[in-house]
Amino acid sequence: MKNWLILLLALIVIGCTHKRPDLSGKEPVKIKDFIAAFTIIESQFSAADSTVSKIADSTIIGYKVFTQFIPDSALSKMLIIEKGTIIQPVGRIEKQKENYLLATFSHHKKTILAVFVLDKKNKFLAAKQLLANSSNDEYNHFISINKEPTFLISQEKLNADKQLRFSRVGWVYNAGGNFMVVIHDSNEDEKKNSVIINPIDTLPHKNKLSGNYMKDKKNFISLRDRKDANSYIFFIHFEKNEGLCSGELKGILKMKTATTAVYAEGGDPCVVDFTFEGNDIIIKEKGSCGNRRGMECFFDDTFTRIKESKSVRKK
Repeated sequence: MKNWLILLLALIVIGCTHKRPDLSGKEPVKIKDFIAAFTIIESQFSAADSTVSKIADSTIIGYKVFTQFIPDSALSKMLIIEKGTIIQPVGRIEKQKENYLLATFSHHKKTILAVFVLDKKNKFLAAKQLLANSSNDEYNHFISINKEPTFLISQEKLNADKQLRFSRVGWVYNAGGNFMVVIHDSNEDEKKNSVIINPIDTLPHKNKLSGNYMKDKKNFISLRDRKDANSYIFFIHFEKNEGLCSGELKGILKMKTATTAVYAEGGDPCVVDFTFEGNDIIIKEKGSCGNRRGMECFFDDTFTRIKESKSVRKK
């Protein structure tokens, strides 16, 4: 009888220890309990506007609890109000320097999916709306998130000729504390899509390695001068697999030796090596540059320098 009593007490203690915290706002909540409500997202995540109201966990987080850790100003910018709004966790993505919390906010029949960025001390950094089921247009809307993470927001529709028209915009959180666009792909404007804009084309290119290196009009890299010859501004554009996979990257490469250089920015997982051999420049992707290109192609190629007349180069 004594042993049974001890066992019963042990079970009661275990049951109390594993009691799920109350996130309704009726009791004080610790940050670790708030974070624990968001299960870790291990692989790529995707959702559509037609299913966004069904992707969240069954847990409900009270508005007062949520705004205990996320400022209500971040919610008001997305027109999320306290009265009648149901907040549910979707998941979290853990990275080396920050964590990303995904949650849905439902009010009547409207549901919004948003992401909130916290640093490793759980200090709020930024927020962004990703998807909503209340868009009054003819498009189907989607969100796809990879491991980096890049938040690829898409819209698609069939036109009168039954042709697919789409726009895709990829967003990443940067070291400056903001979300920035790193991908913008669309076939909505055929005339615009036929023209590739080189954002550094008019910059000076008098230094030894500066110039344009090309395979063709849709596959090239441009190098432009900085203050000295130890670094260059560059812009890469490529289109592979008959245009099905493309990529662009703009930044500053730094010379390591007389014939090698590297692009590597703090906080950016994308790393590219550059090797100069005669009139050729060879690029090799070393880091993860998936937020600058398609998923099935890489920044790996060789380009040949295009000769320019002295008058053009001087200009």
